[in-house]
Amino acid sequence: MATATTQGPLEQFRQLNDGDAELQAHGAYFSCSYLLDMEDHTFLVRVHRGRIEELTIDPEPLTAYDFAIRASAETWRGFCRPTPPPMCHGIWAATFRRDMRLEGNLLVLMQNLRCLTRQLELLRVTGPLG
Repeated sequence: MATATTQGPLEQFRQLNDGDAELQAHGAYFSCSYLLDMEDHTFLVRVHRGRIEELTIDPEPLTAYDFAIRASAETWRGFCRPTPPPMCHGIWAATFRRDMRLEGNLLVLMQNLRCLTRQLELLRVTGPLG
């Protein structure tokens, strides 16, 4: 369940996403659901046509999603800094040199990579979601 400490960044993330000119320009086909596993909490993000339809904190174990991005809280803290440290600047660097893992239907991830990358960059404004 959402708490006061996690609700603020979640709502800010949604507002930044839905108001982002780049995501709205390129997001006509950005529709998928994915899980961000930040160790302390997991977040289910459902996107339709570039807009966040649903953000769920710690979804039920059998909740369906297309793909997951999992990493330690330390890696996510680095990734979400305004100027990330080396090997935390993108999902590929963090996957190759840190403990980030990409799981699930990676075709969907790759089909939406441009928008997903931009969306994850918004975490540098909000900080880690949980």
